[in-house]
Amino acid sequence: MSLVDKSCREFVTALSDKVSVPGGGGAAALGGAIGIALSTMVGNFTVGKKKYAEVEDEVKELIEKGLKVQEELLALIAKDAEAFEPLSQAYGLPNGTDEEKKVKAEVLERESKNAVAVPMEIMRKSYEGIKIHERMGQIGSRMLISDVGCGVVFLRGSLIAGKLNVMINLNTIEDQEFIKATKAEVDHLTDDGIKVADEVYQSVLNEITK
Repeated sequence: MSLVDKSCREFVTALSDKVSVPGGGGAAALGGAIGIALSTMVGNFTVGKKKYAEVEDEVKELIEKGLKVQEELLALIAKDAEAFEPLSQAYGLPNGTDEEKKVKAEVLERESKNAVAVPMEIMRKSYEGIKIHERMGQIGSRMLISDVGCGVVFLRGSLIAGKLNVMINLNTIEDQEFIKATKAEVDHLTDDGIKVADEVYQSVLNEITK
């Protein structure tokens, strides 16, 4: 059974087991999928209401975008697990001779870059989800505004957790240009994503606090 097809209980139990996958990357992707699903729920409760007729077309677009991000994040749960196995095997390669050391270094470099790719995508999708929530929080149903706040908090956590999974895998990469470019994107996604998420959260809190 694919990780994404497990029940909530099965997934959390698997997460707590003494096994390498699912791990932090899978948890980040699932958290992000839950976060963006809350935006879609708000949108679905908004569509069809006379009060929101003027923004209905835009809300429908946000729903469509949100469902796409949700599916992509769910798919990343399995992709994160798939990327870990080759990296784990690379750590176990022999390094007794110069030739073995050379082969091990090359494989580690390649698999570490592959292992970076999945959490980077988790970060990109989490960032995209935060931006969707930003707009949904402005035009979606006020009755469910707290769910926008809950969703953006999940996506903020997913974004940061994705960053941690990127950074740890950068430690075994020698390609400095790759590291520089990756860190630049990580910084942009983190800085702007957290800023927007915090603004959305605070706006929601202000609106629901008497």
